[in-house]
Amino acid sequence: MTWNFLLELFWFDRSVPLRRKRSAFEIEDLPGLWRIHWQLGKTIILSTFYTRIDQACILWGVISTLIFATAQFLAIDWQIQAFLWSGLSLVGTLSMAKLSQCWRTIKPLKDVIDAWVILMLVGITLTDLSIFLSWGELMARLCPLWLGINAIGYLFTGIRIRSRAFAWIGGLSFLAIALLPYVGGWEFLTTGLVTGVSALLIAELQWDSGDVCAHLKRLER
Repeated sequence: MTWNFLLELFWFDRSVPLRRKRSAFEIEDLPGLWRIHWQLGKTIILSTFYTRIDQACILWGVISTLIFATAQFLAIDWQIQAFLWSGLSLVGTLSMAKLSQCWRTIKPLKDVIDAWVILMLVGITLTDLSIFLSWGELMARLCPLWLGINAIGYLFTGIRIRSRAFAWIGGLSFLAIALLPYVGGWEFLTTGLVTGVSALLIAELQWDSGDVCAHLKRLER
């Protein structure tokens, strides 16, 4: 299955992995679904939807951008930041698990959710240890660490649910690690933008998902 997916990713599948959501009503009712449809007369101003997975992505997009932008622009003590951002990240992780609870009935998505929770906890733990135990080498590499976590998470998601969109975003995160030495003193802002925009992109656009979304109709409130 993995090899077939990789062949589709690089050679055979020419369909668009990401596309604009056409309408708030192009998806069936799902638990916790947000529909946004603004229309003035016959003119549709905005018509979109957000599943609970989308909502979790929006939450993480905002959290990651806030954390790294603060580290870039505000001179706050590192230990204070560690307390604040660890707490916020844990809240985000728990919220993600809660929002995606009903999706865990689909085996590939359950694996993906569990993997992201583990990755977030590993990242939080390593970050806090580097700050409170003064691990200078790791502190100097917090941006590559989180971009790597981001990349691994997206690549695993892409392979597990057969989504080229997630796989390509994972690849771009690895590329961002290689480009970090060339952004000067803007590593934290760059990391925040890459992680934040990646999550918001997944939330705002419709992504390919192999056969996974064929099972969504089985979800019940």
